[in-house]
Order: sequence, then structure tokens, then C-alpha cells
Amino acid sequence: MNAEERRLEESRKRKVHWKRWGPYLSERQWGTVREDYSPHGTAWEFFPHDHARSCAYRWGEDGIMGISDRHQLVCFALALWNGHDPILKERLFGLTGNEGNHGEDVKEYYFYLDSTPTHSYMKALYKYPQLEFPYGKLVEENRRRNRSDFEYELLDTGAFDENRYFDVFAEYAKASAEDILIKVTATNRGPAEADLSLLPTIWFRNTWSWGRDDYRPVLRAIQRLSIPKEYGIPGTGVIEVEHKTHGKRWLLFEGEPELLFTENETNVRKLFGGQNRTPYVKDGINDYVVHGNRDAVNPEKTGTKASALYRLRVASGASATLRLRLTNQEPQIARLSAPRLVIAAAPETELLGHSFDSIFALRRIEADEFYAKPVPQNLSEDLKNVQRQAFAGLLWSKQFYHLDIRTWLDGDPAGPPPPESRKKGRNHEWSSLYNADVISMPDKWEYPWYAAWDLAFHCIPLAQIDPDFAKEQLTLLFREWYMHPNGQLPAYEWAFGDVNPPVHAWAAWRVYKIEKRVRGTADRAFLEGAFHKLLLNFTWWVNRKDAEGMNIFQGGFLGLDNIGVFDRSAPLPTGGFLEQSDGTSWMGMYCLNMLAIAMELARENSAYENVASKFFEHFVRIAQAMNDPRNGIELWDQQDGFYYDVLHLPDGDRHYLKVRSLVGLIPLLGVESFDSELVDRLPGFKHRLQWFLDYHPDVRAHIEISQTKHGRRGLLSLVNGGRLNRVLRYLLDESEFLSPYGIRSISRFHKDNPYVLHVDGIERRVDYEPAESSTGIFGGNSNWRGPVWFPINFLLIEALQKFHHFYGDTLTVELPTGSGRQASLWQAAAEVSRRLTRIFLRSANGHRPVYGGLDKFQNDANWRDLIYFHEFFHGDNGAGIGSSHQTGWTGLVAKLIEQSGQGV
Repeated sequence: MNAEERRLEESRKRKVHWKRWGPYLSERQWGTVREDYSPHGTAWEFFPHDHARSCAYRWGEDGIMGISDRHQLVCFALALWNGHDPILKERLFGLTGNEGNHGEDVKEYYFYLDSTPTHSYMKALYKYPQLEFPYGKLVEENRRRNRSDFEYELLDTGAFDENRYFDVFAEYAKASAEDILIKVTATNRGPAEADLSLLPTIWFRNTWSWGRDDYRPVLRAIQRLSIPKEYGIPGTGVIEVEHKTHGKRWLLFEGEPELLFTENETNVRKLFGGQNRTPYVKDGINDYVVHGNRDAVNPEKTGTKASALYRLRVASGASATLRLRLTNQEPQIARLSAPRLVIAAAPETELLGHSFDSIFALRRIEADEFYAKPVPQNLSEDLKNVQRQAFAGLLWSKQFYHLDIRTWLDGDPAGPPPPESRKKGRNHEWSSLYNADVISMPDKWEYPWYAAWDLAFHCIPLAQIDPDFAKEQLTLLFREWYMHPNGQLPAYEWAFGDVNPPVHAWAAWRVYKIEKRVRGTADRAFLEGAFHKLLLNFTWWVNRKDAEGMNIFQGGFLGLDNIGVFDRSAPLPTGGFLEQSDGTSWMGMYCLNMLAIAMELARENSAYENVASKFFEHFVRIAQAMNDPRNGIELWDQQDGFYYDVLHLPDGDRHYLKVRSLVGLIPLLGVESFDSELVDRLPGFKHRLQWFLDYHPDVRAHIEISQTKHGRRGLLSLVNGGRLNRVLRYLLDESEFLSPYGIRSISRFHKDNPYVLHVDGIERRVDYEPAESSTGIFGGNSNWRGPVWFPINFLLIEALQKFHHFYGDTLTVELPTGSGRQASLWQAAAEVSRRLTRIFLRSANGHRPVYGGLDKFQNDANWRDLIYFHEFFHGDNGAGIGSSHQTGWTGLVAKLIEQSGQGV
């Protein structure tokens, strides 16, 4: 067991709270639903970026490369000023959903470089221009462009011309769970000397202004612990941090920065024309540094927000390094060769001395040792780099998420009453929801809120390195203060009642098996607890999403945003409803996941055999409904050999919506094989299974049995043998779904053959769009009409592996279709995996497909090995599109690398 594994074990047993402090700040709290108190739910406009520096947040905090405790009571992050910007750079800037020509979009360059699961070591990078940041130019030019235009990016503005920027690295190393060393290094990449003001900032989340808790924590400068430079040493400064939850701790600064104090309070006078409660407000430090307003900061050196102002002048190619320490070890001055800050209880230990660098060096070594274990042998350095940054992105994307819907709807005693429209507005049906936890985010700027189905995928690579955190994430969603009383899981804050694919049983089962492999022991208590809550969710699905009780399911957009002809979450313009191939298939997959879990639990508790029988029966009913024309509902089109959504009109007519998309591939996910040995160990289940087969002989069409050298093996699948071959021909055809970089969301067939439907004189069409969306459905910043998406690709790879587990090499396919080369389904799965991984790897010409035509990222030595894990990828060339830090589900590449160890 290496050092990081020991820390994880101490955390798991609650002996040491190694995860109490971590990267739990958001990267965008403004423009979120939880900060929106507008009458009509206009979150972006109610709390814009321009208000963020002046207005106290109600529900959370944001910052650049920052950390906080797990309840975000004490926060630390960096602020910067280049001497030209109109404001301090305290938070990342980007366009709102209404400003961007493809929806909201961060307009900054920052990278997560490393982190261990306990955050004992962390490193991130922010690239800060030396010229004035072009806030207005980015807004105006992107607003001018339309959906068919490229986005106007920060590089396009010339802000990085001649490399006139700083690389600002933030590193953290924990000496103990409550003692955090901080190193900030700024490197001038430009051709000339340049000024930079660095402001490490500490503050408290405002919990006192809302009329619910008047306690106000305090920050204060400790002048008696300041050491001036004249002793021939860098000097030091100290801020005492006092909060009733954490007691006292101290933030130590090397050097003699100017300590600036204000309050984390709204500047009411500036924003709303009212009276401030205090002369020192949230933007006080900004006004002092940028505008020279000395009255904006507290001369008494006390407050609830404080910065250490370092004014640096850095030569071309040179670096400046700051050393800080946030510690619970009370400091005192000891006179050694010169005055030094030491631990009062251990005066021989310097707090900012030689041991500081040795602790950093040790934590880096320990991080390398930890990550050496999940890396396959003979992996290239490039692949190791991609996997390490994928894990880093997952771990840096943890965030404290706080929202109490009842309080949010009712308003606060100290605030104005909310508008009446809120009582029937967004999320009013979710008054039971109370969230105050560290949660894995899809992207802490673009999506700084959890998304239920995204989170399920996050847990797979997270389980490779921290099974406990993965299990905690799934368990959270199942808790009664998250799950609706009716059994529905919360989707995301913009609409908690939206319906996401039911992938959480799959995630729980996968995490259970990954932990068993990683640790050698299985957590049956976790699996059993998850299963019980999933029963409630399954029942909700059956009762709410099967319109006619025929085992054909709807569900709305189901996470696939604009994939269909219609907005699938809105009433259809034709009337009636959709019988959804993907909705029905997800439920078939859900049944099989629950069946697998029930059979595992039945090994030790025979009561679960009854439940296993129920899920087997339910799966068969769904398979029959999807595939049997005698039901009059069949989703399989015999002529095309593909599955489609079926439009059910009010007059009873049904019509296939013949879009070749993931909707027709998702039936492949409903597959599971099982060995007769396991069935033989469950006599009650075996007896009921045999009874069902005897009295329902038609069921056998959806069950296959084979004889292997290990015994008899059964296969349950929504797509039986004959239809499987026909669907796989589409899947593995490079002119259809198989791109050089994974499986497309819509077939390339529709590039020349768009699907067109006329309704009430209006043409509705679906084209193959491999890059950005041309529609505004779901904000227009997401596109499922051609690009490659990692989550469905990952599930398709797993499905191919499951089919191979049953068929072995007896079933082969052309790979790719039409090539004449035969391959097993295992080989097909490996090929899709390699194509996905290839997105991030340098090709023979040294370029990474993810960066497309971005010369800076492809050729500059200070950019080319930094990896963005985008939300989705161009269906033809693999370029990254959408959210740039969607390490959550795109972090699945770390698992693919572990599985195959191949990328080319």
C-alpha cells in the first residue's frame, strides 16, 4: 500500500479527514439557477458576470484554481491584475447562454494538471494575458455571429500574440489533513519584462446576511507575527482565520505583501442605489488595486475577505514564486539565524523553511507512485499524460453544491419576498430537495451543477482511483433529500424534473465490480442499499413513462437534446406521443442491470431470487414489445433493419421517424449474459425461470443458450442474433456511424439524405451536422446530430464485449463494414476504443485531433501537451466541441486506456 492509498484508507475509516479540504470552489457561481431570484427564471440576466465582483452570493462561491473546506465556509483562490484590465481577474469570464452564438462558453485558458484523490497534491495552470483582457470584444463579436459561424475565441482577439502572457501555476501539498502548503509560480512567456499583481485571497462564504444566522467569522492581520525583509530573509505576513466551525487557523505569506481587508458583502449602493451596511464591500479590494481607492479597504486590517497584494515585475522567460501556508498549527516567531515562523508546539519546525519544498517534492513523488498502479505496462508517455490529466480533471471538478429548494422558493427573512410567479415556476415541485455536498460536476464553469446521468458516468473512472468517492456520489442521488418522494432522480438545476436515461443501476453495478477488482473485496452493503432505492426509481419509470401500459416507454429528450425531429421534452406539434426506441431500450437495460444486482445479492440472501424473477419477466415483456409486430407497436423496421422512434398520432396511426441515430443503436445496450453455474446456485430463481419459459414459449426468442468449455451460458438481449448482424453493419460502417474517432450520434448517411417531415405546413428536418448545432434546442450549445459523445460510445463498447462474452469468436463482423476483413466483437470493441483514445493523442505529424486547426495548441511547446476533455467531438475530424472541461464523462477515456492500453 503506497502513501496515497494509506491516506484513502484513513479517510475511508474516518481516522483522518484527508478530504476535508479540496478544490471545492465553483468556477462560476454567477448566472446559475440557484442564484436566480428573478420573476421569470432569467438566471443569466439576473446575476451577470459584471455583478459577481460586487454582489455577495447566496448559495456558494467561485474562484480561480482555488480550494475550500467541504462546506465552502473558508475559501482560498487567486486573483490577478496585469495593470491594464478594468477589473481584477477574480473569476473566469465567459459568455452567457444568450451572448454566445453556440450558447454559454468560457473564454479563458486553464488546465487541470494533477491531483491525488485526497488532494494531498494538486496542480493547475491559468494563462493570463499581459494586455488588457478583451471582455467587450468577445461579447460583441460573438453576439454578431450566427450559428453557422465559428465561435470567436480569446486566441482570435490577439490577446496571446507574441506570447505576451503569464503561465500562472497553482500547486497545493498537504503536510497533514489540516495543514496545506501553497505555491504560486508565474512565468513570463512574453518577449519583454512585464508587470503582474498576484493576490492570493481568502474569504468566508457569506452565511450571515440572510437573516438566518447572524454569526460573522473574522479575518485579521497578526502584526506581531510579521517579519520584515531587513533580516536578510524574504519576510512573512500572517492572517488569522477564525470560524466557529473550524476554530482558528492561519494563512502565512512569504515576503512582505500588502494585506488588504474588506467584507464579503454586497455593494448595494453600486448595484441597486441603496445604502451599504458597511463601508467595506465585496469589490473593495478590486477598487483599491485597479482604481487606487484607499478608502475601499479596511485600515484596521480585519474583515471577511482578505488578499495579499504582491506587485511583481517579471523578466522575459523568468518566473516568480510565492509560498503560502494555510495551517491549523499556531505559528510563533523563533530566533534562529534570523527570525523565523515556526510551529508554536514544535518550535524546531519552520513553517516556510526548507521543509516546505521537501514536502512538495515528497507529495509529487507519492502522486507518481499512486498513478503508476492503474497504468498498463508499456504505455506510451503520451497516453500516460492523457490519462493523468483525465484523472486530474475529474478530481479538480469536485464542487460544494448547495441548494435548499424550499428556502430558495420562500426567500430569506433579510431579503425581499420572492415574486409570486416563483411559487409555480421552475422546480417548485421539488420542495423536498436539500443539497449541501461535494459533488462531481460535469464542468465547473459551463455546467457548475450536477447532472444525474453525467454523474453516473463520472463514477466509472473515479472508481478506478477512489471507489469510496464514487460510491458516495451514487448514494447521494438516492438519498431522500435528493430523490423526489415519487422516486424520480433530480436531473439538474435548470429543470430537476427533466428525465435523464436510467443509467444509475448500471453505474452502481460497475462501481461495485471495479472496487472488487481494485481492492479485492466487494461492498455488498453499498450494492444492497443502492438496489433498494433504485427499486423506487424503477417503479417511477414504469408508472410515469409507459403511456399505454404496453412496455413501450417515452421519457422526453433523455439526455440526447436535439437528436430527434421534435423537441422530445415538449408537446408534439402533431399531438399524440412518441414511442421511443431509446426510452424503451434504456428500460430494458435497466431491467438487466437490476437482474444482475439481484442475482448477486441472492448469493447470500435468497429473498432476492423473487426480485430477480420479476426483473427477468419485465425485461422479456419489453423485448417482446419492441420486436414483436403482433403487438402493433414494433420499433424494429424490417425493411431498413434498424430501430426507430414511432410517432403515435391521436387518431391511432403510427409512423416510423426514420432518422438513423443513436436512438436506433441504444437497443444494443440491453444485453447481459449469465452462466448456468450462477443460476444453479439460485434454485428459487431457476424454478420460476423454468416455469416462465414453459408457460410462455414465445419468450425463448429473446433468450439464447450456448455450451462453452466452462459450461452452459445464457444471453438476454433486446437485439437477437439475426437483427444484431443488421444493426452492427450500420454501427461499423464508416459511411454511417463509425468515424475515425468513435461512433457518431447520427449516421453520415444524412449528410446527403436529410430526414424531412412536414407538419402543418412547416418543414422539420434532421441533417448530419458533425460539429456545432444549427438549432437552438436546449440552448444550442449541445449537438447530438453527428458528433461523437463518449458516454454512449463507452456503453456500446461494453455491449460489444458482452455479446462477445457469449458468442466468442463464433460471431464475426466486417470491420469496417465493406472492407472484407472479419473481426470478433471483442476486436470491434477494441477498435472503437482505440479510435476514441486517438482523439487526444499526437498523430504522426505531432498534432492532436482534439485541437483541430488551433496552431497554438498543436505546435507551441507551452501548449501542445495540455489536454482539454471536451463535451463532444467533431464527427469527421475529432476536434473538440462544446464545453472544454467536461472531464466528467469524457474522463471515461482514462478507463478505456486502462482496459486496452492502446491508443493507436
